[in-house]
Amino acid sequence: MQNANNSELPEIKRLQEIMATLRDPESGCPWDVKQTMESLTRYTIEEAYEVADAIVKGEPSDIRDELGDLLFQVVFYSRIAEEEGNFTLNDVAKSISDKMTRRHPHVFGNASAQPSSEEGLTAQWDSIKAQEKALKHENSRRRALTQKPTSTSPSKDNELAFPSLLDDVPVGMPALMYAQKLQKACAKVGFDWPDVAPVLDKVREEVEEIQQELDAETLNQQALEEEIGDALFAMVNLARHCKVDADTALRNASNKFAKRFKVVESLAFKAESANKIASEYLSIIDGEPESKGSPLANMTLDEMEALWQQAKITTANS
Repeated sequence: MQNANNSELPEIKRLQEIMATLRDPESGCPWDVKQTMESLTRYTIEEAYEVADAIVKGEPSDIRDELGDLLFQVVFYSRIAEEEGNFTLNDVAKSISDKMTRRHPHVFGNASAQPSSEEGLTAQWDSIKAQEKALKHENSRRRALTQKPTSTSPSKDNELAFPSLLDDVPVGMPALMYAQKLQKACAKVGFDWPDVAPVLDKVREEVEEIQQELDAETLNQQALEEEIGDALFAMVNLARHCKVDADTALRNASNKFAKRFKVVESLAFKAESANKIASEYLSIIDGEPESKGSPLANMTLDEMEALWQQAKITTANS
């Protein structure tokens, strides 16, 4: 492992050269040449999740490789932007370097700017972000005023009136994270429940409304979807008030379910193996081919539930 110094910079340059070669209209890769920022978005999201998965698994070489894939996405976007005359990879690095320096005045600026508490640091960070947002909004407003509107251009009067607290919340985030970010943003100005009790009441209320939709004479699928969405939003709010990250909590619960289900499959496979000779004999007599699918396919729900309870015991302390 090399130290993080200038000796590693040639590899960044090499990566840029590889990207330029891949994007060459004459001799590059057809797939890479036709990509746009919009078409790459889903791949970037996938790569980010693969980084998170590698970190959870804890294998350094896998983390390194997945971070490389994510870095390649940054280089890809930057190359497209450079071709369009918008910005370069160096501009991207300069932008984030300037931002981090600006948002850490207690480290890179006047020592007297050092807040006395973690709360003070957060307040300072939020204040600087607010200043940046106001400046960004003003620049956007000025650009909009200098652009000639077209008949097909959507109206942006409301967007230009003032910067919203929610402007910095990406709508493309995963749903749980998006809900959590929206709630946190609104909570900063006091638009929030005072404590956890009314939030829990809200969860119960939303679940009851789901039940009402299910009990209706005619099922309204759209209304049911809306009520389930409201209940999920309320659950995210409950998690936030309990200082629990909703995305992490659901991911852990999903992982627990997957682990237990694999134990159920293993138990079912062992049971099937124990009866293999008898099953093969019966299939020959009956003239029916042996099932080649999951060993669970031929089990009843009660049988699977019994295995599930065994799996819960097996995985209880793991």
